[in-house]
Amino acid sequence: MAFYGRLGSLMRQTVSQPSGQVPMASMLNTIRCMSSSKLFIGGLSYGTNDDSLRDAFSGFGQVVEARVITDRDTGRSRGFGFVNFDSEESANSAVSAMDGQPLDGRNIRVNLANDRPSAPRSYGGGGGGGGGGYRGGFGDARENDGF
Repeated sequence: MAFYGRLGSLMRQTVSQPSGQVPMASMLNTIRCMSSSKLFIGGLSYGTNDDSLRDAFSGFGQVVEARVITDRDTGRSRGFGFVNFDSEESANSAVSAMDGQPLDGRNIRVNLANDRPSAPRSYGGGGGGGGGGYRGGFGDARENDGF
């Protein structure tokens, strides 16, 4: 689905250009981004790091980036990561060969990564609190008409 969204965006950009053409470098970058060469790797061991992830997948082609996602507070692995290849063929062969295979003592899940839709992120404290029984008033519930 993301592929079609990007393709539509590229077509609108082409039509909106005065000459009706997009510079070739821009078009090639867009097409390169549309290919499915990014993999999601799930079920990683907490001992797996960027280098060991790269090593595990480098036999399938040129690994552009291998990254284990870590918790920002503790620095500990969150148990998943991403591997980017330079070609779609390398990514597809890695999915076929590595999905369900052991890596650092755990069977990993390997899938083509989905583009995350760009949505506005909310910053700051959202509401919601959860502590059971809070009714928003002060004092005894009878004083607040039960609210």
